[in-house]
Amino acid sequence: MNSDEKPILRIKGLNKFYSGGFQALKDINLDINKGEIVALLGPNGAGKTTLISVVCGIVNPSSGTVTVDGNDIIKDFRKTRSIIGLVPQELTTDSFETVFSTLAFSRGLFGKPPSPTYIEKVLRSLSLWDKKDDMIMTLSGGMKRRVLIAKALSHEPTVLFLDEPTAGVDVNLRKDMWEIVRELKAEGVTIILTTHYIEEAEEIADRVGVINNGEIILMEDKDKLMAKLGKKQLILDLCDQLSAVPQSMADYKLELSDNGMQLVYTFTAQGDRTGITALMDDLKLAGIAFRDLNTTQSSLEEIFVNLVEESS
Repeated sequence: MNSDEKPILRIKGLNKFYSGGFQALKDINLDINKGEIVALLGPNGAGKTTLISVVCGIVNPSSGTVTVDGNDIIKDFRKTRSIIGLVPQELTTDSFETVFSTLAFSRGLFGKPPSPTYIEKVLRSLSLWDKKDDMIMTLSGGMKRRVLIAKALSHEPTVLFLDEPTAGVDVNLRKDMWEIVRELKAEGVTIILTTHYIEEAEEIADRVGVINNGEIILMEDKDKLMAKLGKKQLILDLCDQLSAVPQSMADYKLELSDNGMQLVYTFTAQGDRTGITALMDDLKLAGIAFRDLNTTQSSLEEIFVNLVEESS
């Protein structure tokens, strides 16, 4: 992005309180650039859907400002809403409508002139063209989700929100959707998605944010975050107690645990596994015997817990 180019989405000091005092969003500050794909990871109840709902004008913020392409979401509601497309988590669709007429109607709602050509392009890109005359109520869950995406794209938005877009869909549809997201990015569309799936963020995001208890506790370049997410540990149960890690093995950054009866070696999932072979050789040279070993890999929950602890 050029230094003089403003973020397409700017969130400053955003808070959301509900009656009873519950704070769903806590001082959110976030800039998203044009054509960027940002994935928001977080456990249930973290505030992901509330954040999207505020930006899309469904829920009013308690304080703070949100601008989309320089337009304030409250003062310029109609303008910002026309810029944004939203694919909600819930499968709410006009059951008795046909696929084509739903898109045509949705496009008209945003004041766009009829364009059967554009609607055909969207339906074809989502493998829905052969379903254009089917009633939505007759479609499978996966097809209904495709219709929701098509509906969100019907008015040619430049910012697209996908709230858990692949929850409960099969692997093929998930991969199709990743491809669609990439194509939209190539066309300059900015995409913000919430997801539970690390591989989804890993596959398509430029940046990844972690949201927990209404706070964005981390927002980082995807590759850097994946290195953190990919931590693995090799745990060695020793035959004899160690009081300290030998100086000769300092390079491995080993940790002693379980009162000196365990050695823990941490490495990244993408790292070179030859490090383990060298470690085994050096343990032998140092005369350190072990009776058992096992590996663990950070789960998403553990990563959230660690990040929350670091941020509090």
